[in-house]
Amino acid sequence: METDQAAFAFAALGQGTRLDLLRILLDAGPSGLAAGEVAGRLGVPPSTLSFHLRALDQAGLIAATRQGRSLIYAVQFARLRALLAFLAEACCGGEPERCGDLGRMLDTFTRENTTMQQPAFSVLFLCTHNSARSIMAEAIMTKLAPGRFAAFSAGSDPSPAGPLPEVMSLLKTLGHDVSGLRSKSWNEYTGPAAPKMDFVLTLCDTLHGQICPDFGTTVITGAWPLPDPAKFSGSLAERGTLLNEVYAGLRRRLEAFTSLPFASLDRMALKARVDELADPHAVLRA
Repeated sequence: METDQAAFAFAALGQGTRLDLLRILLDAGPSGLAAGEVAGRLGVPPSTLSFHLRALDQAGLIAATRQGRSLIYAVQFARLRALLAFLAEACCGGEPERCGDLGRMLDTFTRENTTMQQPAFSVLFLCTHNSARSIMAEAIMTKLAPGRFAAFSAGSDPSPAGPLPEVMSLLKTLGHDVSGLRSKSWNEYTGPAAPKMDFVLTLCDTLHGQICPDFGTTVITGAWPLPDPAKFSGSLAERGTLLNEVYAGLRRRLEAFTSLPFASLDRMALKARVDELADPHAVLRA
């Protein structure tokens, strides 16, 4: 964890109600608590609770998962461990066992909370061939918000050749892990055994007349149409420039998306904000 990230997290905790809130959620464990129950235990009105939840959520210390019409809040243990590790990494010259009770406490905390937490939201990106735009979106979101969002991508007619080589090259150059990226059918994300999606975002102008599968009644959908890199013409330099522009446009949208105040928005408001991000001018204003 970087110093500025740690400072932001400690600043979010620098208030009595937020400390009590975090302790309540720690007591609840990975299953978390509904916002109404948290408010009842703290004895604060919903508007005050929303303010404090938003601060802890923005610091990455808690996250919300939508269950039906309720938001369930849970501690992000990985983030909290990283915060404590930031303090302990220089403990006694890198030998925390010499720090006595503090070293033992940190070691116990790390060992007892090694269960991986489920991401707050799952997002599926769609385009026809799942070879460029949706692949880039999956890679960008995975890097932007690890632990908060699980990113997936698929297509209605996945490319047998896999992702475009120039897309993979760009992603590697920009520091993305491409080892798990592949072109795949959206059928992998349908049916009872498929992972549940919270958001399904289409990045094509059209899916060649095909009707999207049923991803469930609670999923929030959106369309962010972008040019198809597979159709780019011109010189190698010109195609590279266009590909960089698509990447930059996607990254701006996803940075705005992952910064939305999910804890304070209901389903209709979230849908409206997702739709707004289809407009590049709205993204620049965000």
